[in-house]
This record gives sequence, structure tokens and C-alpha cells, in this order.
Amino acid sequence: MTPAEPGRGRAATVRLGLIGDNIRDSRSPDLHRLAGQLCGLDVEYTLLVPRELGMSFDEIFDRCRADGLNGVNITYPYKEQVIGRLASRNADVARVGSSNTVVFAPGGPVGHNTDYLGFIAAYDAHFHGQSAGRVAIVGAGGVGRAIAFALAALGSSELRVIDTDGERAGKLGTALSELPHAPAVRVESDIASALRDADGVVNCTPIGMFGRPGSAVPAHLFGGQSWAFDAVYTPIETEFLRAARAAGMDTLSGYELFFQQGIKAFELFTGRVPPLDALRQRLAEPSQHKEAS
Repeated sequence: MTPAEPGRGRAATVRLGLIGDNIRDSRSPDLHRLAGQLCGLDVEYTLLVPRELGMSFDEIFDRCRADGLNGVNITYPYKEQVIGRLASRNADVARVGSSNTVVFAPGGPVGHNTDYLGFIAAYDAHFHGQSAGRVAIVGAGGVGRAIAFALAALGSSELRVIDTDGERAGKLGTALSELPHAPAVRVESDIASALRDADGVVNCTPIGMFGRPGSAVPAHLFGGQSWAFDAVYTPIETEFLRAARAAGMDTLSGYELFFQQGIKAFELFTGRVPPLDALRQRLAEPSQHKEAS
């Protein structure tokens, strides 16, 4: 795809949504609506929180499809659950085992994982080919799986997986070890052990989001590692990132993953690529920011 020309014609309304918990501060509606404006499209984007609607994930998913939405994004904690609702899935979803982007196609829902592709793009843009090395991955849920497989694709030499759900961590470790040219894989139960002599540390838990303050990694465990990434982007500046930066580490914000995966999702939904510099600038305008509740 080539970047679309801003304001070139207008098409039928594109109707999208985001299904997840604790998403009231999500910037996804802003990203997709602004991307639509830059591409001459009218985009409607609705936040759908199952407990607030008194509906299950499956009920909301079915309602979105029945109501004619073009597609939905999926976030915590439904990225793995949605797999059973897909008519087909692309190679990234089959590889990772989770989906964050679903297109409602004539043949049924088609799943994609733009977290996987988005992290690779964000990492390459920030670190410019620097080896990921030995990486401790805290959190083995949907985004943790995507980041882990992305790190394997980036040539990480060792992946250390830790999760409060030991069975989930073990399943991710097994899946990673079965990759062709797999990195060394360790499933850890102790976070200090996972971080010891690691090169990178990534937070793939929801800890640090608005409404879930704190950090999945105690500050005193940072030191000696070279880089850190936090999948949380609301807020952009998290306790995890502040502690990593104070320890002298190079940090990658979850906002960059949000931006890169969002662009790729928008392209899947619409067939268009917005002008990226203009979109980034529009998203940064104060009028586009939501106040934290």
C-alpha cells in the first residue's frame, strides 16, 4: 500500500470498535478517526467494555458483526479468547496464538496480530538494528505472546518468560522453543532470576495502566540491563519506564507499539495508509488528548 492523499474524495463510513476492559483512556479512537480524516474517510470508532454493557465478550463480538462493523480491535484480556471466533487467521495469528485485530469479511471474521508486526517496526525504528540479546518478558498473555515471538524474529539470543500464571508461562515457553531457529528459552518463577544479567526487560502486564498503578518489576531489580520496553501506553510515562531510565537504560514506550500496530490495523480495515508524520503530529495536538479519569 502507498500512503493515501489527505482529503482525496470521501468514502462510505468505516465503522470500527475496540473490545476490552479498562479502555476508557485508549487513544485508539483518536488514531483511527484522525487517520480516516487524513485519508478522506469518515471513521466511527466505539469503545466496548463487556462489564459496562452487561454482556459477555462473545455477545459483544457477535453484535459487532451483526450490526455491520467493518472490524474490531481486541485488547486485554480477550486477545487469546477471540481465536475461537475466527473463520480464518493470518500467519502471525497462527504463530503467536492471539489476535488483536479482526476484520469482518464476507467469509467470516479474519484475525490478524498487528502487535507482532507493530513491535518489530517500533523496535527497529528506535534501536536501529541493535541486538535484543537476552530478554526477560514479564507477562505471557496476548501481548506478551506477540512481543515474545517478535523478539524471536528480531534474533533475540535468549527469552526468559515469567507470569503469575505458571501454566500460561510454560505454554508460551514451549511454543517459543518449537520455532525454527528458536532462541534459548527459560520459563522463570522468580523475577530477580529472570532479570539477572539480562540485556532487555519488557513489561507485558497491565500493571501501570490508569486504574492499575505500580510496576510489574520492582525498581531495585533494574541495573545492568541495557534497554526496556513497556507495553502500557496509558499513561505514556509509567513507573516501570521511570525506574528503567533512572537505572541508565534506553527505553521504548508502549506508545510506539500503539502507533505502529494502529497504522497496520487501519490499513487492514480500510486498505489505506495515512501520511504517518501528519498522523503523529495530529495525535500530539493538545486538543486530541483525553484527560485521565
